[in-house]
Amino acid sequence: MSVEGFWKVAVSTPFGVRRTELELFSKDGVLQGISRGEKETLTLNDLTLEGNRLSWYQSIKKPMRMDLAFDVTIDGDEMTGTAKGGPMPAAKVSGHREPAAQPA
Repeated sequence: MSVEGFWKVAVSTPFGVRRTELELFSKDGVLQGISRGEKETLTLNDLTLEGNRLSWYQSIKKPMRMDLAFDVTIDGDEMTGTAKGGPMPAAKVSGHREPAAQPA
């Protein structure tokens, strides 16, 4: 199953919905990713795909420092799951893969 592409993602936190765009891609046969959020751009760490389950860690600095652990399930072009950071309760994560850009 390929999870590569651009994903629009929403994380429902106690402080409101945070939106980010994930770029998932393979480089030298290894799945990698970048998160471009409202306040910062981050590398996804320990990105692991097992079947349709995708997990990773990312360390945010804004609005506060926190390590977040994501655990999502991919169903076609849809993503659902959770993000857990520190003592905070798990936040719901939902996302949708954007269609590939068509050549002009």
